[in-house]
Amino acid sequence: MRLAALVEHPEHVCCRYRLAAFGPFLEQAGHRLELLRRPRHPWEWVGLSRRLRDADAVIVQRKLLPAWQLRLLRGRSRWLLFDFDDAIFLRHASAAAADGHRQRRFAALLRAADITIAGNAFLAARAVAHAGPRRVRMIPTCLDPQRYRPAAHVRSGAGVELAWIGSASTLRGLEAARPLLEDLGRQLPGLRLKVICDRFPRLHDLAVVECPWSAGAETEALAAADIGISWLPNDRWSRGKCGLKVLQYMAAGLPVVANPIGVQAEMVRHGQTGFLAVTPGQWQHAVARLAQDPGLRRRMGRAGRRLLEVQYAVGIGAARWVALLDELKATSPQWDGPKHPARLVDPGRTRPRLRFS
Repeated sequence: MRLAALVEHPEHVCCRYRLAAFGPFLEQAGHRLELLRRPRHPWEWVGLSRRLRDADAVIVQRKLLPAWQLRLLRGRSRWLLFDFDDAIFLRHASAAAADGHRQRRFAALLRAADITIAGNAFLAARAVAHAGPRRVRMIPTCLDPQRYRPAAHVRSGAGVELAWIGSASTLRGLEAARPLLEDLGRQLPGLRLKVICDRFPRLHDLAVVECPWSAGAETEALAAADIGISWLPNDRWSRGKCGLKVLQYMAAGLPVVANPIGVQAEMVRHGQTGFLAVTPGQWQHAVARLAQDPGLRRRMGRAGRRLLEVQYAVGIGAARWVALLDELKATSPQWDGPKHPARLVDPGRTRPRLRFS
């Protein structure tokens, strides 16, 4: 199948991990993926409409579309797929409830799409409410562990380095955890926090090592750290997150300390790949124990990497995509001429019956 994916930008983190990474695997299976930057102006949709004529399936990634754009894509698509990995039905991260306008667009897109691909169970449940379980698939965010060099774990005590990786848009969680981080700095002298980002917090009692993010440097920066940390607010926006930073820590062989919010409660196996901590005392105990025991960090880091390889490696997600596309082909009727849905030989086409996994 020829797949055309409308994305924010080919280098956007969602595109890189949720679509582009699967490209070689899809090609091996006989599919072709083309990444198209989503038009920013109405007149650009005219040219895009022409380009979509050769596509068997159109993938909309993470963007809620106005009605006219949705009608255009539905009219040009044999198959219309929607992929999302955030609680985009909320207006913003601090919103307590779904915004009415965004919710209507979200519902319209899911009803129009043949298949919706959600990044976690919370998002999949929201999709099922509008599209039904047979038209929803869950494919987690995946990455290639071979890109990451495992951490050596030779430091002990003072000088041990925590790591946090993310973008400025996700720094909110780290800044909300400021009291917790300051407490760790006071209780564990010599502890450092490496922030791999394009913006950096200012802390009084915990030394911050500023590490500007780049695609080429992120893996080495993680490998040089000792413990990966992630703290999320307890809200619906956070439950829509798909745990990329935790996966990166696991790929780099770092034990993870995180609070049990959203997918973090699933990804971090308490006592095996790291620790789930809620209270300041639990955080202090977990970090102190790992800081003093490089052997424990090494064992937990290896266990985390093994877990990633069997559940979240890019080949796992690619296999789910290939299975989905093969099922679409198997349920597709014969086509007569152009690919507009009105020209189907079988005008009574029903939605494909797909299991919810």
